[in-house]
Amino acid sequence: MKISKEKKEKISEQIIALLYSSSPKSLFTSHIAAEIARDEDFIKPLLCDLSKKKILVEIKKNPKGEDYIRRKRWKLSDEAYKFYKEHQAL
Repeated sequence: MKISKEKKEKISEQIIALLYSSSPKSLFTSHIAAEIARDEDFIKPLLCDLSKKKILVEIKKNPKGEDYIRRKRWKLSDEAYKFYKEHQAL
């Protein structure tokens, strides 16, 4: 089953809204997928696409400075947060 581009964009908007509401805290892929009620394998390419567009920042290290082996955390980029904050106030 194929999902339309419009629906993928809506899901991406849900991801951005979730990360905005939890900012400055970063969230793991699994937590984002659970909150949006989607499969991790479906969410991960959307997260990577948003990262390429410089909307999200991928965090590859844990608080101790060690690289994650199988997990990734995500947060809004500073520019995206500022943009989203300005447009939420309207």
